[in-house]
Amino acid sequence: MKGYLYILQCADGSYYTGSTTNIQLRLWQHQQGEGAKHTAKRLPVKLVYTEEFDRIDAAFYREKQVQGWSRKKKEALIVGKFNQLPSLSQCQNQSHYKNFNSH
Repeated sequence: MKGYLYILQCADGSYYTGSTTNIQLRLWQHQQGEGAKHTAKRLPVKLVYTEEFDRIDAAFYREKQVQGWSRKKKEALIVGKFNQLPSLSQCQNQSHYKNFNSH
């Protein structure tokens, strides 16, 4: 059964990442406030990104991966700036480490 990773942008500008076997039904559920607590409190939501997989377990695995990403990295994915993803994976506190170690 096919699966989908999806990213929604909520009314407050936050992002919600999920996975499903039926993207249209899941989006409708989110719009009705039935999808998740995060989206129910931040309606309306807008679908901004999807990836299709041959199996739902692959979509679920990808969901968990993307959920751990920073906002900047998710935004690069959404707009298709795939070349920026590796650099956005580096430690965000790298400059903090340099400052800390120089004392």
